[in-house]
Amino acid sequence: METSFTVGSKTFILDEAKAEEAFRSKRVINGRESMAFNLLPLKYHWAYELYRTMKANHWEPEDIQMQTDIQQWRSDEVSDLERWIIRMGIGYFSAAEGIVGDNIQHVVRELVTAPELKLVLGRHAHEENIHADSLLYMISSLGINPHECEAMFEQIPSILRKNEFVSRASRSLRRDLDLTIPENKRLLASNIFLFGQVMEGTQFYGLFGMILSLYRQNKFTGIGQMFRYTLRDESNHIEVFRNLFMDLIEENKEIWTDDFREELRDLMREGITLEKEFIRDCLPVNSVGLSCEEFCLYIDYIADRRLEGVGLKPLNEPIANPLPWLAELMDIRKEQNFFEGKVTEYQKSSVLEGVHDDDL
Repeated sequence: METSFTVGSKTFILDEAKAEEAFRSKRVINGRESMAFNLLPLKYHWAYELYRTMKANHWEPEDIQMQTDIQQWRSDEVSDLERWIIRMGIGYFSAAEGIVGDNIQHVVRELVTAPELKLVLGRHAHEENIHADSLLYMISSLGINPHECEAMFEQIPSILRKNEFVSRASRSLRRDLDLTIPENKRLLASNIFLFGQVMEGTQFYGLFGMILSLYRQNKFTGIGQMFRYTLRDESNHIEVFRNLFMDLIEENKEIWTDDFREELRDLMREGITLEKEFIRDCLPVNSVGLSCEEFCLYIDYIADRRLEGVGLKPLNEPIANPLPWLAELMDIRKEQNFFEGKVTEYQKSSVLEGVHDDDL
């Protein structure tokens, strides 16, 4: 079917069939390549909706007041263990946020072909930059020697092992790949699962819980607030990679074998083991209302939810959430500014999306 438009002495004929064929050729991988970056018509509506939600949630680290955190850091109000948790949080995430952002830009976004997928992944990478910036803001505010942070993610074995675990999956895809080959499709699907459901979706949550537990006790409230906004962002990142993974599998069903499903469950097992080792380094003793065993159980609980979210069997018998207060704490759609007593609203549009209970 052709549509014609006559303007003055000129007639323009548009072939609708060709446009429909271009739409049908949109795919996660091996789809129609276009330099025009034409988003319309949308095929992956979830990607554009998540992009809008993520954009509406924009925040800047400098908007968070740090005076109370600085006073507590320099005083006897907090313990050495509490300072150690903050150091571990800054030390680990200083490296981890960069690893995630780099993998998005130089692996996943390079390999997907639908423009709306590239759009949301670009926003995802931008938010990783904001998170990295927030860590610099914490370091400079507290007066921490930045070389200490570098030393932590290069010299603490549990941090090294966690970073190497995900980095090797990223390195394996940094080459020319024929994505018509099932083995290479599995490599990409595994990467998306690893970064979305294992790293951001599970391994990040141990420290999130510890720092927000301190926030709940009115300790390091500025840092806690930044981690609350970061965790809200992460819930969207997990959903981006979950949807991307599910659509990739749907379009390439030949790779969804029993062996591949078990391979993914093994990745989660390894990620959990590394995370529990890291948690024990963060909490060498139970104190200030924090229990190492409780946080390890929480990781098992979160991991099983991530597995079920992509159609995989959980690793454990049903586990009750040992930290139910986290879900309530993360409802940050609208809240009272704890320094100035005025409403802080980071949402820039009518879209009011907080972290869902399912993410915690």
